[in-house]
Amino acid sequence: MSEASARGGAGRAGRRPAACAPWVAALLLCASAHAAPAASTSLELLTWPELKAQIAAGSTTVLVPIGGTEQNGPHMALGKHNVRVRLVAGRIADRLGNAIVAPVVAYVPEGSIDPPTEHMRYPGTISIPVPVFEATIEAAARSFRQHGFRDIVLLGDHGGYAASLERVAARLNKEWRADPRVRVHALGEYYRAAQSPYADDLKARGLSAAQIGSHAGVADTSLMLALDASLVRADVAAARSPGTGGDGVVGDPRRSSAEFGQIGVERIVEASVLAIRARTAAPR
Repeated sequence: MSEASARGGAGRAGRRPAACAPWVAALLLCASAHAAPAASTSLELLTWPELKAQIAAGSTTVLVPIGGTEQNGPHMALGKHNVRVRLVAGRIADRLGNAIVAPVVAYVPEGSIDPPTEHMRYPGTISIPVPVFEATIEAAARSFRQHGFRDIVLLGDHGGYAASLERVAARLNKEWRADPRVRVHALGEYYRAAQSPYADDLKARGLSAAQIGSHAGVADTSLMLALDASLVRADVAAARSPGTGGDGVVGDPRRSSAEFGQIGVERIVEASVLAIRARTAAPR
């Protein structure tokens, strides 16, 4: 079509074009599919100019979700921590309104490899040395500082490396004391919300401490059901016999439910949002 024809067609006010030919409709559909995405909180889904623009507009808090790849009993997938912390971090970012979610750190200390200890006794668990883990978190934090983030929030979904996160935060905050615009926060409130407070909620609903458990029991399994039920083998959980040992479960997952899990998810999100707001608002 010539430029003149295009202008003429556009100038015919009041006239509606005939229905699009199939090939035109296909082109329009394709253009729609490749339209600029809405603002995302996920760093992985942004281009670098999009991220730069979001930081310039005030999204200067970065959430670093830290999971772990470990056994979770015969009824729950090895990626439980990774999926859970990614999804919960997204909800926290949505509530905050000024945060970006970094990629999940899936490789964490899980015990000795040879001889195997802790979760390493079960196939699929991946463990790295504590110094390597701490160096990885530290390097990531330095990267975020370089790109303009001002508050780097470490969200640990596993209690086994909490001390490492505290050490990394303390080292970097000491080093960066001359530039108080940037701080690292090892957000213990995230993990603690899923412990006693959540267990008390479940006890109030008739569950015992033995059922709730500390690993892959009702609490752990219910959180996963609320976030991504595809990671739970419900039939395997329901068939588990009371008193079973040696399968990596500490607790009893049989009464797990998405409803129970949503209680815990809300606790974690609320506690984390309050803590992040308090820490980022504190004098620098």
